Order: sequence, then C-alpha cells, then structure tokens
Amino acid sequence: MDITPLLDTFGERTVVAGFGLTAGLLFGVMAQQSRFCLRSAVIEFWRGSWGEKLSVWLLAFAAAVVCTQLFVALGWLDTNTARQLSARGSLSGALFGGLLFGVGMILARGCSSRMLILAANGNLRALLTGLIFAVTAQAAMSGALAPVRTWISGLWTIEGGTARDLLAAFHLNHVGGMAFGFAWLAVGIHLVRRHKLPLRWIIGGLGVGLAVALAWLGTYSVGRQAFDPVATQSLSFTGPSADMLMLVLVPIGKSIDFDTGLLPGVVFGSFFAGLFARELKLEGFKDGPSMRRYIAGGMLMGFGGMLAGGCAVGNGVSGASIFSLTAWIALLGMWVGAGLTDWWFDRRADNRARLMVDTADAAAVAP
Repeated sequence: MDITPLLDTFGERTVVAGFGLTAGLLFGVMAQQSRFCLRSAVIEFWRGSWGEKLSVWLLAFAAAVVCTQLFVALGWLDTNTARQLSARGSLSGALFGGLLFGVGMILARGCSSRMLILAANGNLRALLTGLIFAVTAQAAMSGALAPVRTWISGLWTIEGGTARDLLAAFHLNHVGGMAFGFAWLAVGIHLVRRHKLPLRWIIGGLGVGLAVALAWLGTYSVGRQAFDPVATQSLSFTGPSADMLMLVLVPIGKSIDFDTGLLPGVVFGSFFAGLFARELKLEGFKDGPSMRRYIAGGMLMGFGGMLAGGCAVGNGVSGASIFSLTAWIALLGMWVGAGLTDWWFDRRADNRARLMVDTADAAAVAP
C-alpha cells in the first residue's frame, strides 16, 4: 500500500493519527452495533450457555486472526517489530495483570473498550468507570503505582523475538495461523446459526476483527514508508487512555500519534451508531454499593491492564492475532479471573435470591 503522497502532503504524525481515527470509527460503530463485550462472552462460557455474546466475540477474534495472518502471508504486513513480539516481555505481569483485569471487568460490568462505547451512548456509570480506569492506568504507568507494577513485571520475564512468538514455538507458518483462525470462525458461525443472531450483530462482530487487522496494516505501512520511526501497533485502550488523560491535562509538548486518533474515533463512531439506532440514553448509578463496585472494577482494570501490557482488546484480540505469548497468557488470566469473580459475586447472589424466592413461594402455598 503506497501512502507516500499522503505522507508528503500531511506529514507522518497526521497520517498515522488519521489511521487511528479511522480504525477507531470502524471499531466504535461495529462494537456498538454488535454489543461486542469480552465480559459477557466470559460469563456465557463459564455458565455453559454459549450464547449470543460469545458468538459475537468469537467472530471478532477469528476475523482479527484470519485477516492479520492473511496480510502477513501476502507480504503486506510484518508484525515482528510490534512491541508484543519484539520487546522483552513479562510473563508474571501478563498472568497477574490478566487476572486483575478479569476481576475488574466483572465488577465494572464491562471491559475498558465496552466502557468507552457505553459512555459515548450516555451511560454515566461507564463514564466514571472509564475515568477511574484512565487515572489508575496513568498511575501504574508513571505514577504512584509504577514501582509495584515494575516489581511484579520483573518477577518472570522473557526475551523478545521468537521466544514470544507462539507460531515459531509450534513451528507453524502464517498459513497455520490462518487455519487456527478459521477453526474458531467455524465455531462462531455454528453458534450464530444456532442462536439466529441479527445480521447487524454478525457484521459488527466481523467488523471489530477487521478494524484490528486494518490498524496493524495501516501503522506498518506508515512506519515502512515514513522517514521517522512509527510503531507498528493495533487497537488497545489501556496505554492510550492514560496518554489521552495526560494530553487533556498537560497538552504542552505532546505530539499526535495513532492513539491520539483512536479514542476520539471510537467515541464518535459509537455515538453516531447509537444515534442512528436510537439507542442513546442517559443512565446513572442506582445506589451506593453499585457505585463502589464500579469504582473498584475501574481501578483493577487500570492497574491490571497496564501490568499485562494491554486490555481485553489490546491483548485479547490485537495481541492474540499476532500470536504473542504474553498476550495469550493475559487473555487466559482474564478468562479465569472473570470466571471466578462472576461465580463468587454474581452467580452466588443469583442462587441466594432464587432460593429466597423458592422459599417464599413454598411458604405461600403451605397449608
């Protein structure tokens, strides 16, 4: 993809920010329309229902893997320079960060990307949770929580390169990576047919995955043709949220990049999709305990996401699509942490409430 005319006309930073804006718009529209949410997919998985939300997540995940690996196989994309593969990584950070993020997204009733989508549609709970998420992520990046993050990350590290590449570890090429993605796409299609998902959910799920792959392709193309180095990256919301917070608070000396366009793109995309679908609605907290739960969830996601090197999208879709070992470990941690938290906080509460109702009904019909 020759983008030299764009680079000459607008400059490297503007072009890469434009790619971020475009990817964000696509993700925002598709995620809003499809109700894309890892938290809901995890709940359906652990409760054995394997329903609509898991179907959508599998479509997005599989589409990201297939398209990304296809771009690499065609020679259009090289992900070896992406930080998820090239830089030294932390296995301990991925595992513990993933677990904490999974706990947080159950408490907050949505992951960081879902909070952004809901906030753009008028959900004030999501707006507050997202702000707390961003503040905590910034504190973990370079603030008061940074020493704790650094200590945990240093417990178990791994060199960059082939050591972090699962395809290399299993002696597979990128065609093998595509086959893996197609296998999960088949599972997703089976669930879609079984649950008769609306067409917009199907398109939305596939579109989320496509946005991830196109972001990889766009940033790589800019980096390959630009004079100054530009990172090859895709969608993620932990680091970008922290950076956007500082850009708003201390804009002096900040330059624009992919992340600068990404978050506004997601907000605008979700807002206009919700407006078109007549789904914009102001919502707030119903009581004090629910507010405490959302605040705790936002804090755990912020620290966990920064510790793991990415959120449910940054690790679970973007990092997984290039078969980064640490991304897959973080994703596993999210599924385990979320499953255990759902069982402890929500399923037990549901069982207790159901038992009370059954007891009351039995007492009402007793002679």
